[in-house]
Amino acid sequence: MRVVPDVDEPAEGRRDAYRWVALSNTTLGVFMASLDASIVLIALPAIFRGIHLDPLEPANISYLLWMLTGYLVVTAVLVVTFGRLGDMYGRVRMYNAGFAVFSGASLALSLCPWTGGHGAMWLIGWRVVQGIGGALLMANSAAILTDAFEPAQRGFAIGVNVIAGMAGSFIGLVLGGVLADVDWRAVFWINVPIGVFGTVWAYRSLREVGVTKKSQIDWWGNVSFGVGLVLVLIGLTYGILPHGRQSMGWNGPWVLAELIGGTIILAMFCVIEARVRDPMFDLKLFRIRAFAAGNIAGFLAAIGRGGLQFMLIIWLQGIWLPLHGYSFERTPLWAGIYMLPLTGGFLLAGPVSGWLSDRYGARPFATGGMLLTAATFGLLMTLPANFAFPEFALLLLLNGIGTGMFSAPNMTGIMNSAPPEERGAASGMRATFQNTGMVLSIGVFFSLMIVGLAASLPATMSAGLQANGVPAPDAARIAHLPPVGSLFAAFLGFNPMQKLLGAPGPNGTPSVLARLPKAQAANLTGKTFFPHLISGPFKHGLVIAFTASLIMCLVAAAASWLRGKRYVHGDASVSERGQGPLGEPDVMVPALTAMHTAPTRGDDP
Repeated sequence: MRVVPDVDEPAEGRRDAYRWVALSNTTLGVFMASLDASIVLIALPAIFRGIHLDPLEPANISYLLWMLTGYLVVTAVLVVTFGRLGDMYGRVRMYNAGFAVFSGASLALSLCPWTGGHGAMWLIGWRVVQGIGGALLMANSAAILTDAFEPAQRGFAIGVNVIAGMAGSFIGLVLGGVLADVDWRAVFWINVPIGVFGTVWAYRSLREVGVTKKSQIDWWGNVSFGVGLVLVLIGLTYGILPHGRQSMGWNGPWVLAELIGGTIILAMFCVIEARVRDPMFDLKLFRIRAFAAGNIAGFLAAIGRGGLQFMLIIWLQGIWLPLHGYSFERTPLWAGIYMLPLTGGFLLAGPVSGWLSDRYGARPFATGGMLLTAATFGLLMTLPANFAFPEFALLLLLNGIGTGMFSAPNMTGIMNSAPPEERGAASGMRATFQNTGMVLSIGVFFSLMIVGLAASLPATMSAGLQANGVPAPDAARIAHLPPVGSLFAAFLGFNPMQKLLGAPGPNGTPSVLARLPKAQAANLTGKTFFPHLISGPFKHGLVIAFTASLIMCLVAAAASWLRGKRYVHGDASVSERGQGPLGEPDVMVPALTAMHTAPTRGDDP
């Protein structure tokens, strides 16, 4: 272990100036990486129209899923590896490379030369490369800030960084709608000038001021972790697709093989990490209560937050906005706009809670934030599918405040608990739990919603189609199609009736639509029929999904409370037995004595 020295040790004023440079640049990097994780989410309809690909074709659903999850899967798998490499070779070096990779991939995405399946593969491939850059940024930004700031200021600094990341994921929903309304390529173009500026600035201004740890690369750990997690995440992604006559594919042989095989490999990874000399995923860190509890809470919060985003997009794009007169082409833009209260609440609470956590610790804010978030999930379930917007906006505002109260203090608590030489790995592990939670939310919440739709959608759809003149055999055939098609249609803001009823019959007979009176055909393919049809079944599925979110938030609140009082590794004023800066005792339990430069003790609750 060694400390990388500064060239010409700066005076105190210069050291202070560097802190704010590090905060500004890492905030820009994390904002950009998080923005791109969600900006595509809202712009998918425009992207598929731009490359002339029908997202409702069964053969194209895999393109849709990988456009959603490819970036998140890559970042989830690689952040720990890149965090460990930052500990070994310099966090700034890895972070700077991330800015450059991310910017280059954004340029390639905006220049997609093909349409159809080839265009989709181009976008998916470069989204994977973009995810590599995002993983480099996310894995090392928090460690750079922890190195640059003293413990008394870390909550504020990391709070700003976390707020930028979370705000990027929320603002991406709005910006994606705005840019997609102009040109789908603008969704990727927006990153290019920001990325070039940030890359040049990072290479010119950031420097290594932290502790590095010379060690060997844990090849077996890296390979087993990457393969195992990729298999599990792929299995979770494809589990929501139909298999045979069943509405979902969880019992399909390939999905089961991926889930079981991935789980076995991850179990082998844990055995490897417990035995190798220099593990990439140091399991000993989980002996620190603040670290373990913070990551558990962050993982559950990420699942709930991802589920909220998906459900809100379906609710707004597929149901509420069309019922209020918005065309399907305009729903991505307005869905982002109507979710602004969520962003506003987060931006309001995040910086304040991060600053206050420097004085009072993470526990009260993280716990209170999760309890408030859980309450909003319960209240959202009471709204009708065609809600009054003021009530909806108030609940989104409160949800954003709860998430803001939780996020910055939780991340600060995690990073404060890590030894200096493990900060890159700790940051990567934290980001892995967060990104894995976001990917997992796709499988969890789409599955819960499909369960709800499968219970009530067939009867509702059959009755609705027959009421509009569709013959009973055709209505029954369409009603018993896998509900995932209707769910994706609502998610993308499409009315699938034109496709379902407009196809020619067997032996070239006229389509169902062609045989109906023009008024009935126009009603079936208009703005309101499909949203009215799906609103009841959707609300049934929404209650199931938000009940799961509520439970996850309550468990996250319990984990946050169990983290103990304020704990900063290696800071005697708050980590040793006696009076801390707040005039209250901080009692610790032994942990990681072999790793630490001095004995450390974790808090009692």
